[in-house]
Amino acid sequence: MLKLLERNIASIEERLVLLAPPPAEVVPDAFANITFDSTRRQRLVREMQALRGTVYLHEGNLKQHDLSSDGRHQTPEDERSWHLLMLDAHGHVSSCAWYLEHDNPTSIQDLRVRSCPLAKVDQWKDRLKHAVEAELGRARRDRLRYAEVGGWAVAKHRRCTSEGLVLALAAYGLCRTLGGALGITTANVKHSSSSILRRLGGSHLEFGGVAMPAYFDPKYDTQIELLRFDSRRPSAKYVGLIELLRNKLASVPVLANSLDIRPARPYHVSGTFAAEPVFAV
Repeated sequence: MLKLLERNIASIEERLVLLAPPPAEVVPDAFANITFDSTRRQRLVREMQALRGTVYLHEGNLKQHDLSSDGRHQTPEDERSWHLLMLDAHGHVSSCAWYLEHDNPTSIQDLRVRSCPLAKVDQWKDRLKHAVEAELGRARRDRLRYAEVGGWAVAKHRRCTSEGLVLALAAYGLCRTLGGALGITTANVKHSSSSILRRLGGSHLEFGGVAMPAYFDPKYDTQIELLRFDSRRPSAKYVGLIELLRNKLASVPVLANSLDIRPARPYHVSGTFAAEPVFAV
């Protein structure tokens, strides 16, 4: 399996596209293949939203009325996130995920996860708040960003390939390229999506040694697990592939809207290296 993933990663720049977040992108100089093309970028955003709409509707996670009139799944994160898009042989989006870095958050109220159903359960809302805010404090102490990851979707004809797994590994690579982060994702239990992310290095969010339980999200009609991640410490099994992907990102096409290019923050290393049907909502 690892050899297959390595072969797929070897040509990743032919299939992976990154969309930098508007309106004032800060594109690290680690990226050498940057294009300023707002028209193509917007077309790919719409294709990504259409893919999510198709996948989530087919899987029963959303109803038609949850989508735009033309069938797209739109979220506020789409306008603020980095997007990782895999393209098929015809140049159309076949899988996607978003990666949202926050600017110095201090409270769960600064994060998207504040709206998850567990935050409304009396037994768990305070524990969730304290667990998340402990993570925020850890990120500040370690001089890392804090991020949320979601929007995973894989087209039906790509389900039996390694594409979804490569995309999740690429998200780790992107996170390292941007300077490293602690983060959180709301991962779908269906189709073993959350267990896949745990194998890559995600772990259950905890407070006082007690893991936050899986919960039912009525918006997406599915069971969800809250998983934390640390870009410095993925599963040891996948460290080599993540580093290979991080190096490959230098030549992956990056689409941006502006000319605001600045150097990336240094990647701080402490310790040793030890995301929806494949989707995180």
